[in-house]
Amino acid sequence: MPNRLRKQTVILTLVSALGVAAAVASFRVMTDFYLEQTAQRADNTLGLAVTALKGQLDRYRQLPDLLAAQQNIQMLAGNPDDPVRIAQMDAYLKTTAEVLEASDIYIMRTDGTTISASNYDLPTSFVGENFAYRPYFIDAIGTGRGQFFGLGTTSLRRGYYYSADIQTDTGTAGVIALKVDVEAIESAWHGADYEIVVTDPSGIVFMSGRPDWLFSALLPLTDERLVRTQATRRYADADLTELPLLRSETRRGRALMTLVRSGPNIEYLVASEAMPEADWTVQVLVDTGPARLQARVAVAITLLAFSLSVAGMLLWLQRRAALRERQSHQREVQEQLERRVTQRTQDLAVVNDQLQREVAERRSTEVQLRKTQTDLIQAAKLAALGQMSAELSHEFNQPLAALRSFIESAQTLITRGRIADAAQYLQRIDGLTERMTAISRHLSSFARKPGEQLTDVPLAEVITDALALLDWRIRADGVEIVQDVPPLTVHGGRVRLQQVLVNVIANALDAMEDRPTRRLTIRAEASGDQIRLTLRDTGIGVPDTIRARIFDPFFSTKGVGRGLGLGLSISYNIIKDFGGELAIATIDGGAEVTIWLKQHIGGQ
Repeated sequence: MPNRLRKQTVILTLVSALGVAAAVASFRVMTDFYLEQTAQRADNTLGLAVTALKGQLDRYRQLPDLLAAQQNIQMLAGNPDDPVRIAQMDAYLKTTAEVLEASDIYIMRTDGTTISASNYDLPTSFVGENFAYRPYFIDAIGTGRGQFFGLGTTSLRRGYYYSADIQTDTGTAGVIALKVDVEAIESAWHGADYEIVVTDPSGIVFMSGRPDWLFSALLPLTDERLVRTQATRRYADADLTELPLLRSETRRGRALMTLVRSGPNIEYLVASEAMPEADWTVQVLVDTGPARLQARVAVAITLLAFSLSVAGMLLWLQRRAALRERQSHQREVQEQLERRVTQRTQDLAVVNDQLQREVAERRSTEVQLRKTQTDLIQAAKLAALGQMSAELSHEFNQPLAALRSFIESAQTLITRGRIADAAQYLQRIDGLTERMTAISRHLSSFARKPGEQLTDVPLAEVITDALALLDWRIRADGVEIVQDVPPLTVHGGRVRLQQVLVNVIANALDAMEDRPTRRLTIRAEASGDQIRLTLRDTGIGVPDTIRARIFDPFFSTKGVGRGLGLGLSISYNIIKDFGGELAIATIDGGAEVTIWLKQHIGGQ
């Protein structure tokens, strides 16, 4: 036993040493991996930022040349002391700056003095200011075009300046400059989990999502750099400071920059790209803290998995030592278990047979229930037809009497040789016959026993059939029908849906019998994959006291002999079978029935 314990201790020590070495190597690999992922994200962000900056600046690059070519600007430059022209030009430049979304547009003499500006009416007006020291003025006078970025000495707002010389017949008469406000671009950088900075050739931060970094240097502020910056007054009188930075690299050569501060230092992974056309360098700084944390978490998980593996190995060794003692007991237990399994299998077979019989009985009951429901639906339809029999008899007797009269008149006219007059009576006979055929067709369709399969049904056609079936009563009661039903297709059964509509419309007609205004409004609209069908009458509405029972079987508020109380109950279940909903509410004194049905869209 001591030898076995000593052997296990040696194995455990070797495995632990191997695990520590693997953890150290894993930490380096995972750190490199997550830092490289961070670098790729920084590169992508940098590309987007550079593209956005180039696009914004390119919008304004050619504008000074176009403005300098305008005749009114050239005339002012040639006659810079004309107060009328100056006033007109101030207003023109203000309007032009607003249209172009430029910060400022201004015109200078050849000595650098501003004579007209778009901000002429502001406290920070450029009028009267001399910008001869600015490189964009010097370059425009010397080469015809200039550009520069810096902090405005008058407005104290950062901007990018484009300029062009104004040529007249006598030569260069002045310079026009356009200032682009960079703060609008910079505002999109706030709140991100990375920092974007734009620096000048001296490494001084000109744009940043961190306002506290502005005018701070990422490179040492040498005397040469300070002199060069002060000569152009690029940053006016702003205080220039150096950010306390430490620079290093990843193992794969990616630049790192550590910001030293009073609290915990922050290490950034740096991706940079030069913009020579703007004299800028754009840098994206991404905090490496999350990447290093991910690496530590990955190593911790690896160590945990390794520890669990070692613990599992020790447990396996312990269990192996006791295995031989337990084998005989396990065999005995296994035999006992097999006997129990055999007995349990027999019990489960008996229970399975019982369940199969119960399933068969429930299926049979379900089939019988569905047949009973179908028979009940058919009985309700036949009962409705029975209630309509007297009125339908009148609908048939009236045309039959007219047919008899028209036939006798036609026979008399034919006997007298008046064939043309007899033909008119025959046309009337044909119209009455078509009317009786339509009534018979609707009655036959309504009385037909519905099938079980759901199909795609044109909603407008079913509504038309239901209204035609009750047309005799609608006309007799003087009910106005208002329809707003677009061509929609629903998923359901045509005959059963027609029965639902007949039940609902018939109830609406009953409710409006004694009302002075009789109007039934039918509307349908699509909402997603559903169709909402509403039928609103001007009847007496549904009292709150009976609304909860309105869909109960055999519940009716009508008198004896006017219904079985099954119409709404059957209609509710039919719509449920279609996968829809049916609801009733009282609106403006009348009842509104809302039916939700599934919409058929294309081939779906």
